[in-house]
Amino acid sequence: MGTPFEELGLRAWADPDEIRSAYRSLVKQCHPDMVRDPAKKQEAQERMIRLNLAYEEALRLAAPRQRAAYTQEIPREDAVLLAERMLLKDRPENALRQLLRAETRDAVWYYTQGKILMRMEQYHSAHQSFREAVRRDPENNTYRSGALDAAVAEKKAKTLAGKMQKLIRNLKK
Repeated sequence: MGTPFEELGLRAWADPDEIRSAYRSLVKQCHPDMVRDPAKKQEAQERMIRLNLAYEEALRLAAPRQRAAYTQEIPREDAVLLAERMLLKDRPENALRQLLRAETRDAVWYYTQGKILMRMEQYHSAHQSFREAVRRDPENNTYRSGALDAAVAEKKAKTLAGKMQKLIRNLKK
C-alpha cells in the first residue's frame, strides 16, 4: 500500500481518534498471537510491523493538522456547530476545544459550554455556564432549565449514591 493512512484503511485527513480506532480494529484482526499456523504467523508479524509503522506515521502527520485546527479562531456559529457535532460523536473534550475557538461568546455559546460540561460531569462549571447564558438572555427558559439540571446533578453527585454511580461508571471504562 502507499500512505500510512491507506495502510490503516483511512482517508488522508483522518484525525488522531480515527487513526487510533482503525489501528486497534486492525490489530485485533491480524495480531500474530491469534495465528497458530507458523507460515501465517510470519505473515501476521510482518503485517503488524507495517501497521505499527503506519500508525506512528499517521499520528505524526495528523498532529500538526489537529493543533492548527484547534488554535485558529472561527465565527461563534461555526464553533457551536462543530462542538454540537463532537457531542453527537460522544467526544465532549473535542467539543469543548472546538467551542473555545469561537471569536465571540454569547448566550448560545455559554449554553453550549454548559451542555458539554454536563456531559463531562463537571456539574459546578456547567451550572456557572448556564447561569451566564441566563444572565445574557433572561427570558430563555431552555437556559434556565439547563442551570436547574446542573444544580440538581451537582447535588446528586455529592451524595453517597451519586459517588457510587460515578465509581461504577469509571470502573466500566
